[in-house]
Amino acid sequence: MTLNELKYILAVAKERHFRKAAELCYVSQPTLSIAIKKIEEELGITIFERQKSDILITPIGEKIIALAEEINQKTNLIKDLARQTQNKDITEIKLGAIFTIGPYIIPKLISEFQKTHPSIQFIIQENYTEELIKKLHLGELDFVILSLPFDEPNIETRLIYKEPFVITLSNKNPLAKKASLTITDLAEEKLLLLGEKHCFRNQVLASLPQQQIEHRLQKTLESSSIETIRFMVASNAGISILPCSSVNNYDDKLLTIREFSQYQPERDVVLAWRKSYGHQAAIDCMLHTLKNINLNCTYK
Repeated sequence: MTLNELKYILAVAKERHFRKAAELCYVSQPTLSIAIKKIEEELGITIFERQKSDILITPIGEKIIALAEEINQKTNLIKDLARQTQNKDITEIKLGAIFTIGPYIIPKLISEFQKTHPSIQFIIQENYTEELIKKLHLGELDFVILSLPFDEPNIETRLIYKEPFVITLSNKNPLAKKASLTITDLAEEKLLLLGEKHCFRNQVLASLPQQQIEHRLQKTLESSSIETIRFMVASNAGISILPCSSVNNYDDKLLTIREFSQYQPERDVVLAWRKSYGHQAAIDCMLHTLKNINLNCTYK
């Protein structure tokens, strides 16, 4: 049994799909399937029950997966410690961020970081929370910037900042004449939201009164990016609720930004890394740099 084979098991456990697990491990599906079948035959047990529409994990499979996860974490720790010994100076940081945060903080982070560590290279990836956490567990990323809540074992987090949500509407919208808005003011508006994979969408919906969500969703349009939503709002196609950093850093004369008058929904943005990550100097540098970055309208 090899470490790669253990990674195949972990990938199938996460994806519950052999093809997707193979893509995650950068191997062909037959290669992954044969490897897992070999492990099951070698151990004389069944880890996964293959069904037409789903993959079930057997009770013994659950125990094996837990041990495989622990081995994977320890392996990453060994690799990190070895790299730390071989290279006392950090030369590369692999950083991930969710789509609704990356464009607004990463340019500032790199600029600030390179003032004191000009030789460090950043490898940047934007993705959904679920995908970033998988890559963090697998060691494909060193750090991830995302928003709470999420509950993952063996992941350490530190708060970077708190970010209010704001109401965004076209200057042509009659509501733009109001100094502040309530949820009731939005009841008859078309609400533009990000697609279902974006955690920010769920955070917005969670901030709305539950009794009004069903009514409002009947008038909702979905988009794939905040920038698309901004342009749609500017053209008076609807209104949106967005993180303040995505709109307050622009001088857009077509948009009106309003705060909620009765309460202020917000999100916690954190830096996350594996507890087994061995570069304490990199962790300290990232946290120090992020604390020195100021995004309009956020607070710590």
